[in-house]
Amino acid sequence: MYNLMIVDDEIEIRTGLKNYFPWNEIGYEVVCEAENGKQALELLKEQHVDVILSDIMMPVMTGLELAKELHGNESPIKLVFLSGYSDFQYAKQAMIYSVKNYLVKPTVYKELVEVFQSLKTELDKERSKAEPRMEAADPKQENRYIAAIKKFIDESYTNVTLESASNYVHLNHSYTSKLFKQQTGMTFMDYVIQVKMQKAAELLADPTYKTYEISELLGYTNPHNFTRSFKRIYGKSPREYRNG
Repeated sequence: MYNLMIVDDEIEIRTGLKNYFPWNEIGYEVVCEAENGKQALELLKEQHVDVILSDIMMPVMTGLELAKELHGNESPIKLVFLSGYSDFQYAKQAMIYSVKNYLVKPTVYKELVEVFQSLKTELDKERSKAEPRMEAADPKQENRYIAAIKKFIDESYTNVTLESASNYVHLNHSYTSKLFKQQTGMTFMDYVIQVKMQKAAELLADPTYKTYEISELLGYTNPHNFTRSFKRIYGKSPREYRNG
C-alpha cells in the first residue's frame, strides 16, 4: 500500500477524491490532505508520502510552486496534477519539474485508475530494487547506517526528510525507510517527531520561550501542527505540559 496526499483548496474536491474513489483497491491509502502547496510541504515533515495528487491554481502556494520545491530537493515523491486548466504552458512547466501526469478536471474514472495503476507499477519496481539489497546487507553496516541517520536527525531535525537522510548515507530512500523500521521498530517520520518533541519538552522548561517560538525553532510554520504532534507524544498540549 502506498501513501497518497491530496492537495486542493476546495474541500469538496478533496473530500470527494478521498471518499468516493476506491484507492485501497488499486494500492493506495490517503494519509493526509492539504489546501495548498505550503501546507503540503509542512505535512511532509511529519508524514511519509509516496504520491501527491494536486491541483495547480491554489492560494498561498500553487501546485507548480510545490512541484518546483520537490524537484529542487530531488524528492522521490511522484506528483500528479489534477487541474481545471488545460493550458499548454502549465503542462510544459509540469514536465520541467518531472510531474508524472497532468489530468484535466473533470477527469473520467477510468483515466484516474489507469494513471495510478501505472504509478503503482513504477513504485513496485523501485521497491523491488531495494529489497534484494536488504537481504544481502551486512548487519554491522546496517547498524552504522542507522547510527549515522540518527546522528543526522539529531543535528538537523528542524527540516530533515527521509530523502535528505537517505542522501546523507547514500542509500535509496525506499531502502532507508524499510531498514529504519526494521532496526528501530519505528517509522522514520515517527522517530523525527519524537526527537522534535523531546527537544520541545526541554525548551518548554525554559519560561523565556513562548510556545509559538518553540514551534518555529522546531521548523513548524503552523503552530497547530506542532501542538497536534506534541499532544500525540505526551498526551497533553504544550501549554498543559508546561503548567504541570
